Amino acid sequence: MNDPAGKAPRFPLRLDQVGGQAPAPRKELLRPQAPLQQAHADAARRAAPSGLGLDSADVRRRMVQRLQAQGLQHEAVAAALAEVPRHAFVDAALATQAYEDTSLPIGLGQTISKPSVVARMIELLMHGARARAASGLGRTLEIGTGCGYQAALLARLSRQVLSIERLKPLHDKARENIAPLRIANLRLVYGDGMRGHPPNAPYDSIIAAAGGEALPPAWLEQLAVGGRLVAPLQEPRTNRQVLVVVDRHEAGYEHSVHEAVKFVPLKSGLGG
Repeated sequence: MNDPAGKAPRFPLRLDQVGGQAPAPRKELLRPQAPLQQAHADAARRAAPSGLGLDSADVRRRMVQRLQAQGLQHEAVAAALAEVPRHAFVDAALATQAYEDTSLPIGLGQTISKPSVVARMIELLMHGARARAASGLGRTLEIGTGCGYQAALLARLSRQVLSIERLKPLHDKARENIAPLRIANLRLVYGDGMRGHPPNAPYDSIIAAAGGEALPPAWLEQLAVGGRLVAPLQEPRTNRQVLVVVDRHEAGYEHSVHEAVKFVPLKSGLGG
């Protein structure tokens, strides 16, 4: 959708319905006792791949290879995923699941997104006009720091990253998680993400890890001409979330709709 110059974009965006949901996976039959041999086999599958430590580059490389088999194509995004230790951003009890393609709880009702979803959203950002011209995301605004994993990935693809988190315990935890990585071009802010961050605007890239019924006007105002925004957005007719890409041009805004996703609700204000 293109808006003529001088006219404000109309939001919430009206979205076409995306494809139907996949059938629920079949549940395995539960048994009171499994043979001892089977129990050992199950334990082996839950162990770190090939006996390697979770901090091994090979473990991350295998995750990236699986994502590439699922459709990830951008080499720079793949390289960033291969560098950042995802297990360092989840609770120790869940570390053995860190490189599976699954979301994991990080507390306060929040989750770290599936690697495939993170890869997809960042890849969409990398296809923006400014990102293509500069071979990078430039100045990036992230809404919803969470545990800090996506922020660490963005920092490897951006000139500067500013990441906002409204929940103070998560903001503090993300700072702890990121500190050992010594990322110089990443700044974490405790604040209301729906307001964006005007002091550093405009942003070449904006990415959100929470979805509402409309895109906050502040995000659109703070997006640079030639910049791209990627965020989940609730579809008005079906109440499902889909990924929406917004590109800002001299004449206005253009949006496109992508696959269905499931993110936590977008909220305003600060939380303790």
